[in-house]
Amino acid sequence: FGGKSPTLFYFRTMKSFFNPEFAANKDFIEGCIAQYSNLGTYIYKGSRNSLKVFNLNDGTICIKAFKKPHFFNKIIYTYFRKSKAKRSFEYAQLLLEKGIGTPSPIAYFENFDQLGLNDSYYVSVFLKSDFRFRELLKLEDEVQKEAILRQFVAFTYRLHQSHIEFIDHSAGNTLIKDVGNGTYAFYLVDLNRTNFDKKLTFEECMKNFSKLTSSEAVIRIMSDEYANLSGENSEKVFRAMWSATQEFQEQYYRKKRWKKKLKFWKK
Repeated sequence: FGGKSPTLFYFRTMKSFFNPEFAANKDFIEGCIAQYSNLGTYIYKGSRNSLKVFNLNDGTICIKAFKKPHFFNKIIYTYFRKSKAKRSFEYAQLLLEKGIGTPSPIAYFENFDQLGLNDSYYVSVFLKSDFRFRELLKLEDEVQKEAILRQFVAFTYRLHQSHIEFIDHSAGNTLIKDVGNGTYAFYLVDLNRTNFDKKLTFEECMKNFSKLTSSEAVIRIMSDEYANLSGENSEKVFRAMWSATQEFQEQYYRKKRWKKKLKFWKK
C-alpha cells in the first residue's frame, strides 16, 4: 500500500484500522458503520453475518457485519484471538502481497463493551464479478465450463504451492471475473479462516476441494487438471478428491439430519 503503514484510531469503544489509501474517506466510512442498519443496500442478510454495499465517490464499498459473539467468544476475541474482522483485513493484505486475488481491504472496526468484543465489521472494495463458483457449475456451455474449471484448479494449485490453506474453499467464496480472451480471474472472499505458511500434504490438498461440488463429473475435470499440474497419477488424484468430497457430503447431511431431530424435540 504505497509503503505506508496503516494508521490506528480509537474513539469511544470502537477501534478501527484503515488502509492509508482510503484515509481521506475515513469520516464517510465511519458514518456507514455508525448507521449500518439504516444506510446502504443488503446483498446478503443471514442469521450470522450480513453484507451491505455503499456508494463511495465513483465506486462502491462492501461492509461485512459479523454476528455478535456470545459471552465466551467476547472474551476470546478481546484477549486471546484476533476478531474475524481483523483477520479478514490482515489476510486480504497477505493474499494480495502473495499475488492472490481478493477485493482490496479498506478497514476493519471492532466495537467493545464492558465484557469484550461486541460487534465487528470488515470493509473492502466491492468487486463486481461475472459469477461465483456455484454459478459456474450451472453454465450450459460445457466447453466454457470446463475451461474455467481448469483455470480455477490452477488458481487453487497456486494457493497450495504458496502454502496457503483457504479453509472455507466453498462454492460461494470464489468470485470469477471474465478478463477477456478466454481468461478468467479468481478472487477469494470470506477470508477469516485461512492458514498461511502451511505446507499442505497431498491429502490436505485434496480435502480442500471437498466443499465445492457433489458432481462426480466436475471432480473428474478438476482432478485431471490437478494431476496435470502436480505430476501426480490422475486416477490417484481422482480417487482422493472424490473420497474427500463424499466424506464431506456425508458429514454435511448427517449434520442436517441431527439439526432436524433437535428442532423436532424442541417443539
